[in-house]
Amino acid sequence: MSDASMDSTAPRQSRTLLETDARTRRRNAAEKRFRMYGLAAIGIGLFFLIVLAASILRSGLPAFTQTVLSVDFVLTQEQFDKAEGTLFKTKAYEGYFNAALVSQLQSQGLEAEVDAKAAERILGKTGSTIREFYRANPDQLGQEVRFDLSVSSRVDGYFKGRVTRDGFVESRFLMLADLDLVDALTEGGIIRQQFNWNFVTGADSGVDNPGGAGIGASVVGSFFMMLVVLVLSLPIGVAASIYLEEFAPQNRFTDLIEVNISNLAAVPSIVFGILGLAVFIQFMHLPQSAPLVGGLVLTLMTLPTIIISTRASLKAVPPSIRDAALGLGASKMQSVFHHVLPLAAPGILTGTIIGLAQALGETAPLLLIGMVGFVARGYPETFAAGFTDPNSAMPAQIYTWASRADAGFYEKAWGGIIVLLLFLLTMNIIAIILRRRFERRW
Repeated sequence: MSDASMDSTAPRQSRTLLETDARTRRRNAAEKRFRMYGLAAIGIGLFFLIVLAASILRSGLPAFTQTVLSVDFVLTQEQFDKAEGTLFKTKAYEGYFNAALVSQLQSQGLEAEVDAKAAERILGKTGSTIREFYRANPDQLGQEVRFDLSVSSRVDGYFKGRVTRDGFVESRFLMLADLDLVDALTEGGIIRQQFNWNFVTGADSGVDNPGGAGIGASVVGSFFMMLVVLVLSLPIGVAASIYLEEFAPQNRFTDLIEVNISNLAAVPSIVFGILGLAVFIQFMHLPQSAPLVGGLVLTLMTLPTIIISTRASLKAVPPSIRDAALGLGASKMQSVFHHVLPLAAPGILTGTIIGLAQALGETAPLLLIGMVGFVARGYPETFAAGFTDPNSAMPAQIYTWASRADAGFYEKAWGGIIVLLLFLLTMNIIAIILRRRFERRW
């Protein structure tokens, strides 16, 4: 017998499934490393998300508080007539107010000198505010009225930590003696901090008054713009998607349309702003800076997103649903609108909300059609005027505040970002609720 035959009959070492060979160990180690990479990526993403949220909250929450000076003030009819008869009316009212402020300090046992320049550095020009109040409310003459006036941005920064005594440099805007006066007023309870409702409900106050700036009017402008976008983009986008996905023949023309829709989704938003400026304002002569024009521009920008997401939702419905409806005698339109569309509704709603959220945060198209922040100076008088009257939007208002030099406006810009994020969060929550409400299993 040969050696080869003897080797073939030799016993072999057997393996069992319970033993792990070197190759399997290497594969298991690679899988563990991949899971660790995934967990590390998630951890890094969460870390940066927490850092971003903490930065926004730390910088923006002070915008929701304001420092005010409260003075009980009595203006007699004689003082009012005397002030109205002088050439410098605001100076006269400021003199009356400063005298009342000193009197209130002395009544609390605090000695402090309040001259006109120091009061102006702390409060700004108070004379016009008092004058306009008594002109609008002459019945309040001779009665005690409490005035809650916002302090200047630098004094407000002193309370919020932006301005400190260490390394303080005196200027015509604030003196070191003014901080001593502010401390005395705070000790007497005349200066205090409170929730800044004006920031939530107010409007832009101009470049010289960051304390009186509010985002409320811009929120209204964004609301009317989103109404225009929703009313136009949802039916047009869904109808175009249904036709392209369910009814359109497959030829070069439809292929060209699909390619252009995909390309439009990647076009920079500023291009849509130039298009809106040329077509809606210069050619159609629609009102400039109106939410109606802003909504039309954002509709053009949002349509590709809604069409793509809607087509994906329609394509996700199993073909058996269509075949079953057609087999039972339904027409093509009945199968689409009675069976396919309800099943695709959650995805369509989600895509629409995502498109609206994207439109809500756009700034460049709005700036090109004139919806800058300082336009939002008040609320529209009627519902219809909300579409046609000049107004701004939250992103444009935030951009305007961030471009101003005063640190108080920079703080308001961060606060506006918080309001904008709350709107986006609300829209996403609505999308989740609607998706679960209309979701069906098949």
